[in-house]
Amino acid sequence: MLNVRKANERGAASFGWLKSQHSFSFGHYHDPKHMGFGPLRVINEDRVSPGRGFDSHGHRNMEIISYVLEGALEHKDSMGNGSVLRYGDVQRMSAGSGVVHSEYNHSKEEGVHFLQIWIEPNTMNEAPGYEEKHFDAASKQGRLRLIASNDGRDGSVSMRQDASIYATIMNGDDALTHELAAGRLAYVHVIRGSALVNGVQLAGGDALKVSGEEAVRLEKAEAAEILVFDLPQ
Repeated sequence: MLNVRKANERGAASFGWLKSQHSFSFGHYHDPKHMGFGPLRVINEDRVSPGRGFDSHGHRNMEIISYVLEGALEHKDSMGNGSVLRYGDVQRMSAGSGVVHSEYNHSKEEGVHFLQIWIEPNTMNEAPGYEEKHFDAASKQGRLRLIASNDGRDGSVSMRQDASIYATIMNGDDALTHELAAGRLAYVHVIRGSALVNGVQLAGGDALKVSGEEAVRLEKAEAAEILVFDLPQ
């Protein structure tokens, strides 16, 4: 079964310094038809004005992944971590039993654009944890590059869930297939550009929920950057 989630149907929030689009219910946006998909609970596409950001706030029992698209995202947390993330950087914060963090646009002149992804963990109240890695454009060009997994294989960041996240940059004749084990779900989020996904034309911000299929097939892309989530039900 294929279910399209169009970019212009996402929830929207605007607070002047922040413009955000929510693929799933979040904050003041609530849609009972879009509460999550498997353990995937949040994909927020955030744009933050120069010098502004999210003050210190707490999280519990969530795997939080940041995927920076443009600009510089500054992170600090109660575990003592502090860093500035740029394009190609992937950050994983396991909130576990509780963590406090802040996120700011590091630049006073340019905006920052990033995806914030939340995945429900399969174990609760574990010690919080943190990890970040860089995946350059070449490592994603014309292939599905594993960026997050349950065991940190192939140089990916690790998370507490039986899920995998792949990133790819595709164009022209590139064609990719990701096989799905029986009973697995897939969620395909087109960050930018366009591509044909299992025969469905998707553009930037669009997504496709995939269930009961044997594979995810990506082709006929135009300057596309895409995330593919392989998820348990």
